[in-house]
Amino acid sequence: MSAAGAAPTPPPAHALLAGGPGLRRRKLVNRTMESTATLAALIAVAVLAIVIVSVLIKGVSAINLDFFIKSPAPIGQSGGGIANSIVGTALLVALASALAVPVGILVGIHTSEFARPSVASSIRFALDILNGVPTIVTGIFVFGLLVVGHVQSGYAGAFALAIIMLPIVARSAHEVLSLVPASLREGSLALGVRRWRTVLRIVVPTAASGMVTGALLAVARVAGETAPLLFTSSIASNLVSTDPSQAFASIPVSIFTLSEEASPAAHAQAWAAALLLIFLVVLLNIVARSVFGRSQARIRRTR
Repeated sequence: MSAAGAAPTPPPAHALLAGGPGLRRRKLVNRTMESTATLAALIAVAVLAIVIVSVLIKGVSAINLDFFIKSPAPIGQSGGGIANSIVGTALLVALASALAVPVGILVGIHTSEFARPSVASSIRFALDILNGVPTIVTGIFVFGLLVVGHVQSGYAGAFALAIIMLPIVARSAHEVLSLVPASLREGSLALGVRRWRTVLRIVVPTAASGMVTGALLAVARVAGETAPLLFTSSIASNLVSTDPSQAFASIPVSIFTLSEEASPAAHAQAWAAALLLIFLVVLLNIVARSVFGRSQARIRRTR
């Protein structure tokens, strides 16, 4: 064959690795995307830092012992605290957790271990829709269901928060249970253990820490919800109450109420309450991440 008809000789491999216009362009694009992603991460962290620092500066002046142990002062008077709101928030979240966590975990177990794939997919789709429903819609729904014709109460507020918690707990339980190695289930079933006992004794204990993490994240989510409580548990006494048949005061609603007053002292207390709420949410997230890390390590050891 003539030299003119010969196929072109490809460049040596070391020449391709050494560089060229294409390689330089890919490196440039890679550095650009890395820099953009880093900048986006820094912006996100900076926004969080700005929010926390701003709330800290404006609210730290109102933080004192009275703020935690005293009830609100009458309108127009300075002093007082948000003891009723702290107790009310704790009771509302506890009641909501008692309603949502067991049901959510059972739903997660059903979709992960027992339901047919088509049924499990439909349930997960419904949970995703429920998780996307605006919380104010949930508040209106519970208002029409439990408050109209009756009175606002801690039960109604807790039920509204439980509806918000349910899809978070159920979806997180499903995802964690899905991480449990199939070999554990197969080994137990091969030994003749019934399916329900395998789930109860093998699968659930392995994923227990992850399910606790999901519950803590759900608590962190609802601890700052205001809209549902405005409809269900906002007309509350200034005194500390533990009767769930009556409306409970709550930290988010107190922030809203205090911010609407004309007194600068009330505004400072609103900022202080917001600071307390941020601290609680951050603390819950730290605990949840710690528990989730332990769960991941335990699941990896079983593989």
